[in-house]
Amino acid sequence: MTVRLDFTSEVFFRDPPKAIATLRMSGPVVATRFPIVGDVWITTTHDATAQVLKDGATFTLRKEDGDVAGLRWWMPRYVRTIANNMLTMDEPDHTRLRSIVDEAFRRRAIVAMEPRIRAIADTLADELFAAGSPADLVQRYARILPLAVISELLGLPPADRPKFIAWANEMSSLTNVVSFFRLLFAFRKMRVYLERQLQTARVQGGEGLIAELVQVEREGGQITPGEMVSMVFLLLAAGSETTTHLISGSAYELLRNPGLRDWLEQDWSRVGLAVEEFLRFVSPVQFSKPRYVRRDVEVEGVRLKKGDRVMVMLAAANMDPAVHDRPERLDLERKPNRHISFGTGIHFCLGHQLARIEAACALEALFVRWPKLGLAVDPAEVHWRRRPGLRAIAKLPVTAESRGTPGRAGASPERSLTAAS
Repeated sequence: MTVRLDFTSEVFFRDPPKAIATLRMSGPVVATRFPIVGDVWITTTHDATAQVLKDGATFTLRKEDGDVAGLRWWMPRYVRTIANNMLTMDEPDHTRLRSIVDEAFRRRAIVAMEPRIRAIADTLADELFAAGSPADLVQRYARILPLAVISELLGLPPADRPKFIAWANEMSSLTNVVSFFRLLFAFRKMRVYLERQLQTARVQGGEGLIAELVQVEREGGQITPGEMVSMVFLLLAAGSETTTHLISGSAYELLRNPGLRDWLEQDWSRVGLAVEEFLRFVSPVQFSKPRYVRRDVEVEGVRLKKGDRVMVMLAAANMDPAVHDRPERLDLERKPNRHISFGTGIHFCLGHQLARIEAACALEALFVRWPKLGLAVDPAEVHWRRRPGLRAIAKLPVTAESRGTPGRAGASPERSLTAAS
């Protein structure tokens, strides 16, 4: 039986734990229809999700002809070029490309970037209301910070950041086939731009991760020009988009739960612990990419056939009561926290360390600079983009002085260190 659930609806994004609990009642793996992808199985438990992610021999990201599982026949060639990256590759190609970017990342020393990331966050926090109040925390802060960090890390010109912001907004606006076709134009522009940047680095050298990748390429790294473009695209897009929604989603939860915010503001050394819970609870990346089933297999008692497609639901794994006590509650002191927001297995997120640092710096810089920051609207007026697979707040209007004002959002007497969704 195919379970029908609108994964792009306001109801789903506003209260994922409720929708996921209902979905899990149908089984650990359920058949459904996903926007753009079509008919697919999805996992609803932690163990089913982990099984699919770890068993790359059975659950493959490529069809038998080598094509990417999520691509359709009508998609242009340049989309296929961009999609031909580490996240869509099985072994041995995945390890070949992962080793190249791992080497480049090691040379850049991500942990050593924390002071610079904090400086960027401090500057953006200072400028939050420069264009007036209320300010949209998504566009004025949460989107700019990760893009500034990743573009600086890559060695891209600061003057080009407005382009990145425009492209990122296009990607967040993907909701259906029509918006996908609009996105194709942005993809084409990005590909041309990145090809130009790579060629410049090959000729002139430079600073940043792009130059490091080119150097690894020269030292014998086995990578095609097309794979290099797709790798930089992946780093730019994945290195900013998901962190944007982690930051905005975390800030939203703190703004509507004063007790949690007070606890964190009392001791900012707790922010690392809090970020782990935000990763679990917000789950900005809700689903993995589609995988093909290579052989008949059972996943927690559910029989999948060769040729079926399956997507793991990371958000459901993060809400599994078999792993997390009272998963529907946001508990900033949660220990242990076995969330799976960065995946597991060979495709464990390359940028996990960078995302954690960015989120921690972003939250501390924001609330230290604006201790009375508050929502400019009632929480019921905050909406999510209808983007399948990504939990992304569309706009988050905030003011500098609204916290604690009678009738304002955030003025709740709730003091608990946990909060219901």
